[in-house]
Amino acid sequence: MGIIIRPYGETDLPEMLEIWNEIVEEGVAFPQEEALTLESGREFFAAQTYTAVAQEEEGGQVLGLYILHPNNIGRCGHICNASYGVRRECRGKHIGEKLVLDCIEKGPQYGFQILQFNAVVATNVHARHLYERLGFRQLGTIPGGFRRKDGTYVDICPYYRTL
Repeated sequence: MGIIIRPYGETDLPEMLEIWNEIVEEGVAFPQEEALTLESGREFFAAQTYTAVAQEEEGGQVLGLYILHPNNIGRCGHICNASYGVRRECRGKHIGEKLVLDCIEKGPQYGFQILQFNAVVATNVHARHLYERLGFRQLGTIPGGFRRKDGTYVDICPYYRTL
């Protein structure tokens, strides 16, 4: 399957919202609890430093996305943060890896030197293995740092990598 990673456009928003809201609804990875509407999604994605989509070369379907933005301000403004999402039925096809690699490449173009993930859910083993394979280091564990949709708490694991 040929995949293109490119900046998102206005026409991508409906598919991006499907992917984003699917992950929010699953309640096991993203901290957000409210689905994005077309209006709130337009504002949200436009407010990021960079937003990209993974598009299928044939057919043009959006299969995944990522957002890149500062993790902090001022003296810590060189540290960025990102979130990745892949359409449920497309997971396991290395789309997430392509998104992370593109993000690692884009970060320095915006002046970022470190990419930090604040809240990788401990049970998200596929993401954790990917990050570790790509050179991210776990900073520790925050016990019970993530509340799942079912109300139970699970640990989160911050990660970082220099760019």
